Amino acid sequence: MRRLWLLFAQAVTVVLALYFVYSAMRPEWPPARPATVQQLGTAAQPATAMIAAPAPTANSFRTAADRAMPAVVNILTSKALPRQHPLLRDPYFKRFFGERGERNGESDDEEDDDQNSLGSGVIVSPDGYILTNFHVVEAADEIDVVLADGRKASAKLVGTDPDTDLAVIKISLDNLPAIVLGRIDQVKVGDVVLAIGNPFGVGQTVTMGIISALGRNNLHINHFENFIQTDAAINFGNSGGALIDTNGNLIGINSAIYSQTGGSVGIGFAIPVSTAKTVMESIIRNGHVVRGWIGVESQEITPELAQSFGLQRDSGAIIAGVVRNGPADKAGMKPGDILLQVDGKPVKDTNEMLNLIAQLEPGGKATMRVLRKNRESDLAVTVGKRPVTKK
Repeated sequence: MRRLWLLFAQAVTVVLALYFVYSAMRPEWPPARPATVQQLGTAAQPATAMIAAPAPTANSFRTAADRAMPAVVNILTSKALPRQHPLLRDPYFKRFFGERGERNGESDDEEDDDQNSLGSGVIVSPDGYILTNFHVVEAADEIDVVLADGRKASAKLVGTDPDTDLAVIKISLDNLPAIVLGRIDQVKVGDVVLAIGNPFGVGQTVTMGIISALGRNNLHINHFENFIQTDAAINFGNSGGALIDTNGNLIGINSAIYSQTGGSVGIGFAIPVSTAKTVMESIIRNGHVVRGWIGVESQEITPELAQSFGLQRDSGAIIAGVVRNGPADKAGMKPGDILLQVDGKPVKDTNEMLNLIAQLEPGGKATMRVLRKNRESDLAVTVGKRPVTKK
């Protein structure tokens, strides 16, 4: 046993000796660096070595906005004010009636004062056709369009439709970006939408919300109402702008808001793209919208009226009045009749009746089913042309 311990000690001694010899002859190891904390872009660590990772896009709608924003324009309109009456400059008139001839600190001699108004529009064709609201360009003497890329051009009024608060204007520029029209039948309540326009003239702005409701009517805003309701912020200057889906497709033209203060409270209304497309095509083709007309005034069926008429239904529209020698009068329709169907399509209420009749081709025949004294009968009506609304 003693011999074994002696051999073990000798072996350890030899290994240690070899280690010290190697350590003495090898080159020096590089000194260890102390750990330090560096800021991005300092001299100790180049900024190019620490580029921030791209922001996540899972919850971003940048692609939709990028697709639609170039096609949304700012609209400036102006109207020349008439020259003031010479009597307003008479000192005796001013003495008794005050300085009524001055406006905003400007003198009565100013003949061409312009009132600019701001609105928005949407380029829907590379040919330069732009959809906007009627109230944006109403009574304007001059219309200017400013594109998102900074270009500016004078616009020509192609036609208007006060019944839906839509108008079509046209500009002549090259390389115009046109928005893609969406499908309203694919839009559902709860879908995320973006509103694009120029609120209060601050510049092009995108706001986000959802579809709050579809088919809103009886708001007494337009004659024909079928609004998309949204809580995306819509303010003064957004009128005529685009309401788009998350793919950047146009689904509506922003038109109105419900507000007691003048600002957005989360209840905005847009005209569906289906209505806008039909109106636009008719205006481009005819200069105005051609709609069917039969010459009646209607009234909703309320529970009280249903009880007084002894009705067992709450759908349809009561004919409250008939235009003498109009299409309905010639076909034998009478006040008190209840219109049930228009060319086989059921009439739910007065709004549905107006829309169904408006879609009829003037000059053609249409079958109207009415309820009179608890008896249903069909009337053959020669459809007339709805008079153009003037405001």
